[in-house]
Amino acid sequence: MFDTKNMMVACDPRHGCYLTAAAIFRGRMSMKEVDEQMLKMQNKNSSYFADWIPNNVKTAVCDIPPRGLTMSATFIGNNTANQAPFKRTSEQFSAMFRRKAFLHWYTGEGMDEMEFTEAESNINDLVSE
Repeated sequence: MFDTKNMMVACDPRHGCYLTAAAIFRGRMSMKEVDEQMLKMQNKNSSYFADWIPNNVKTAVCDIPPRGLTMSATFIGNNTANQAPFKRTSEQFSAMFRRKAFLHWYTGEGMDEMEFTEAESNINDLVSE
């Protein structure tokens, strides 16, 4: 689950910390087995989880498997390593905004240039936290 190949965002979760996570399982399995495996996984990877947030991993089980499979799992995690894509986007935006590239399309539709400045400030604040 923690392999970078499984991520939907181009970042390495090992460079961050999971604040919260959810694991959803589908198929015939016991809740006891799921809880044991999730506890083992959380203990093994404890350095990747925020220790100041109690009960930060939630699990759910649906006993109906997806069509064509006997079981499946989905892992959704909020990781601080997600700041890397925001930083890349901010750098690309700043380069284009300095040149006012494509800005006329937005101002022509009623947006104000100040909205872009505020958005740039917001994303930079998000990255710096």
